[in-house]
Amino acid sequence: MGTTTNPFVTIRRDLHRIPEPGFQEVKTQQYLLQYIHSLPQERLEIKTWRTGILVKVKGNNPRQLLAWRTDMDGLPISEETSYPFRSEHDGFMHACGHDLHMAIALGILSRLVEQPIDDDLLFVFQPAEEGPGGAKPMLASPEFREWRPDKIFALHIAPEYPVGTIATKPGILFANTSELFIDLTGKGGHAAYPHLANDMVVAASHLVTQLQTIVARNIDPLDSAVVTIGKITGGTKQNIIAEQARIEGTIRTFSMDSMQKVKQRIEALVQGIEAGFQCQAAIDYGANYCQVYNDEQLTRPFIDWAGQKQDIRMIECREAMTGEDFGYFLEEIPGFLFWLGVDTPYGLHHAKIEPDEAAISVAIRLVTDYLAWIGNRQA
Repeated sequence: MGTTTNPFVTIRRDLHRIPEPGFQEVKTQQYLLQYIHSLPQERLEIKTWRTGILVKVKGNNPRQLLAWRTDMDGLPISEETSYPFRSEHDGFMHACGHDLHMAIALGILSRLVEQPIDDDLLFVFQPAEEGPGGAKPMLASPEFREWRPDKIFALHIAPEYPVGTIATKPGILFANTSELFIDLTGKGGHAAYPHLANDMVVAASHLVTQLQTIVARNIDPLDSAVVTIGKITGGTKQNIIAEQARIEGTIRTFSMDSMQKVKQRIEALVQGIEAGFQCQAAIDYGANYCQVYNDEQLTRPFIDWAGQKQDIRMIECREAMTGEDFGYFLEEIPGFLFWLGVDTPYGLHHAKIEPDEAAISVAIRLVTDYLAWIGNRQA
């Protein structure tokens, strides 16, 4: 990938080099603050919260406070892209577009500092979206509460859409999500004497198979749910019967009622494993994210407005089983999230994902125009 004259593509590449886990985005915060402090400061107020940043831009004649949110953290993935600007942090990568999200936010901020709108603006740089979840504690922080916005917006890259395409819908866009961790503890022993042990590899294998029946046999076929097991660990050596095993997965549903049903069924199946294999089990649901629910009265006008832009293809899409803690902001504050096409064959969280950087300028222009459109309108 060659050189670029677009400063926000350069910023994206700089940020791509320094992915950091949630609430450890120290270098990322420093980089962002350095750029923000390089802008004209007359209209800016800046606060930090943990590794996050809040930037308020004073409007010309404010009636409300509009907010734009971006996430900041990377993922524990070893990068396999062809980039010359690959991650400098071994085992971590920006594989979900947060580097693009931040570069886009800085581009929007830069334009609206130079060309302020009537309303005040708040730029929210939120840490820990990938886990353990930064939105909920940020919402509760005194720093955010002092600048609580009236409306809030965000985007997320979409590998499957071409550059120039955006997609969203009123109502539910992303699912309710929950992590799932199950630890099984039995009695280890020599492989030659299985009758003297309780094999947790076998127990875990039975449990994984049973978990796959939940969606098929316990959830209304007209509803939607996902139970995916992504990791199993157990045992220490090929000739030792495993005393412990761990199952790690995720739950996705479009309704909280279905989420509760799935968890109740998981707990019942785990109790059966405990009885059947004479072992002990512990369940941890880890981080839980609520659904992303787009406000109808804001989303529908946005869809109509974006659909009239000659350089944008607007799609009214279906809901997705992806999770995003931006949903916590939308629980309290009207707003919406939309997909931004980046045209790459590799999906989110893939080690080879290479989003088309042309999407950065598309998003900066689109969002700046939209915030100016709603931020300069008569009340």
